[in-house]
Amino acid sequence: MVKEILKSVLIPRADYLFGFANLNGLIDKKYADLVYGISIIKKLDDKIIDPIVGGPTLEYYNYYNKVNQELYGVSLQIAEKLEQKDIKTKVIKPTIATEELDSVYKETLRTDLSHKMVATRAGLGWIGKTDLLVTRIFGPRIRLTTILTNKAMESQSKPFDVSECGSCHICVNACPARAANGKLWDIMIDRDKFFDAFKCREMCQEFGRTRLNRDVRICGICVAVCPIGKKKSAGVSSGLAN
Repeated sequence: MVKEILKSVLIPRADYLFGFANLNGLIDKKYADLVYGISIIKKLDDKIIDPIVGGPTLEYYNYYNKVNQELYGVSLQIAEKLEQKDIKTKVIKPTIATEELDSVYKETLRTDLSHKMVATRAGLGWIGKTDLLVTRIFGPRIRLTTILTNKAMESQSKPFDVSECGSCHICVNACPARAANGKLWDIMIDRDKFFDAFKCREMCQEFGRTRLNRDVRICGICVAVCPIGKKKSAGVSSGLAN
């Protein structure tokens, strides 16, 4: 039933993936019995991503916000349909506001729930060397969001426990903040052991000020240079993981 609801909303739309995750024991207790997650991924437009060479463009910034709004709207549609079937839900917004990064999350730069963690548990991708979610079909050229529910759902994809980046260091070398040290992610390693989120944030803030003339935190270089996204982007129009 849950899968059919997702397909009814997403199949008419291009470039979406979704998957299901059991998050029992992996998320904050404040979510109570909402221990099952639906991860939803939207592919980003290559024509917007490819020009990000020396830093973010205004077109990318505007598109980034537009896609986040689209994902949030799609999530609300799906949640409403699930609630009509007496399934409890909580939509987690695709991103947090700049002011939240500068206040609520400034000490750790960690949120209450990681969309990327949910996606790895749903078998949609792994964490790359610059802390991006990397999917086999779209690479890191994506935005993602999460719907928590109290309904157990069977996933057809095995969770990702280790990185598939191998010896590739393209994103590490391209990072202007030098935020990544090249170590591979797995479920046992903490983010801070392979990626410095504070260095990344500082560089993103500088880009926002100098390139966009806005108080925002955005970059996108590692998204644009990843060879998986480049190789898989050509000729791909859509896909559903389940």
